[in-house]
Amino acid sequence: MIRWRSLDEVTPGFGPSVVSIGNFDGVHRGHQHVFARLLETSRRLEARSVVVTFDPHPALVHRPESHPGLIMGLEDKLDALEATGVDAVLVLPYSLEFSELSPEEFVVDYLVKPLGAVCLVIGSDVRLGRDNTGDLPVIRELGREHGFEVEVVDDVAGLVPEDSDALNGLVGWSDDRRCSSTWVRSCLEAGDIRGAAKLLGRHHRMRGEVVHGAARGRELGFPTANLAPEATGFIPADGVYAGWLVDQDGTRWPTAISVGSNPTFDGVNRQVEAHVIDRPDEAVEDFDLYGQTVVVEFVERLRGMVAYRGIDALVSQMRDDVNRSRDILREQARGTD
Repeated sequence: MIRWRSLDEVTPGFGPSVVSIGNFDGVHRGHQHVFARLLETSRRLEARSVVVTFDPHPALVHRPESHPGLIMGLEDKLDALEATGVDAVLVLPYSLEFSELSPEEFVVDYLVKPLGAVCLVIGSDVRLGRDNTGDLPVIRELGREHGFEVEVVDDVAGLVPEDSDALNGLVGWSDDRRCSSTWVRSCLEAGDIRGAAKLLGRHHRMRGEVVHGAARGRELGFPTANLAPEATGFIPADGVYAGWLVDQDGTRWPTAISVGSNPTFDGVNRQVEAHVIDRPDEAVEDFDLYGQTVVVEFVERLRGMVAYRGIDALVSQMRDDVNRSRDILREQARGTD
């Protein structure tokens, strides 16, 4: 997949192309439904499939103090988009100045001219340009004026019918609820990590640099890789999770993950700590994650965060968490063989 980080990087003469536009936070199953139409249309028109998205997310620019937490960072979004099979992604730097473009300026200068857009595949709720004035009737008129088709996916976050039974029981479930980024966040906030995975079509993940912490886990016999506060990805509810840590070489390590402030100790800020299970410290001398940018994937929530009466009780619980995580992840690995 071609990854362009600005309009200047687009290959001259690129096109014809079929384009989808949006923030696509989470690249969840609703978004994937749109991209399936994008690919189908691009094959029909013998054109390339292109996703246009924005960085930073517009909400971070317009509502910096009240924006919702992002499900994923840009690198993980690009990886998820590549997994859909699209040909290219154009990431447009978003700013207040950029938001003042008229719908026609945006369509002509960012889609038609550089990408050779012959069709837009969009949801009925898409808005383009200054003050979101580019609604569906405006976009259709621009298509007539500038020579591109407009295909509307009626529910941009709609689920295919056969998915409904699998999703029943999720946090916030109802028969007619759209698969949305808001719903994914609600699941993560509630610690429903399995529900979030059903909506995303994959495990939720965070990405960040491993930094030094208080070394309390190491002192207790459970050394952890602590993600830096700047790590990307939505932090799920406090608790302990079974999951995976993917290091910079792409190796996946079974992991027990702690999220939150440890209530057994005072003065500990909220953090994400990953204990690699059966880590090869003795077998591999250079096993050192500090300074690496790693990915942490959440598979299953084991429990909430609670305070324990004394270190012995805490260590006993941590040992049980590790054993349960090991069993869950072994079972998952067998299921994917």
